[in-house]
Amino acid sequence: MNPDSFFKDFVEENKGIIYKICRVYANDREELQDFVQEVTIQLWKSSQNFENRSKLSTWVYRVTLNVCLTLSRKNKRRVDTVGLLSTDYIDDTDNTEQEQISALYAAIRKLNDADKAITLLYLEDKSYQEIADILGITVSNVGVKITRVKSKLNDIING
Repeated sequence: MNPDSFFKDFVEENKGIIYKICRVYANDREELQDFVQEVTIQLWKSSQNFENRSKLSTWVYRVTLNVCLTLSRKNKRRVDTVGLLSTDYIDDTDNTEQEQISALYAAIRKLNDADKAITLLYLEDKSYQEIADILGITVSNVGVKITRVKSKLNDIING
């Protein structure tokens, strides 16, 4: 199989992961596309370094989070806005559910970068072990951080 074709299929298979993470760190649609593009480039560049010591999805999460964190830090100099992306809306749900999803993403965007990462992985139903592997922290630290993030999100949403 052609390596370029394989990589294109690989990115297509993992675009859900990539977009979910990028949309939490991006402030608008243009920035979202920039983040996704940079993640794709970094996946391509680092694909030769993947050593099969973890699951492929763990590696995709780690690369995507690292790229988003790096780009997010570079963009901190800009005026921060927390607008809702059109990708925050799901057309096939009722308005109440759309509002809840939008409120959740808006709240997640207000968290610091590390808490955003924990929240995304938790919402993806990743095990504590997988979260620890992706973020490079201990499993017990994951539990503590998740408890704290839940409290922060509750405070943000219920203000």
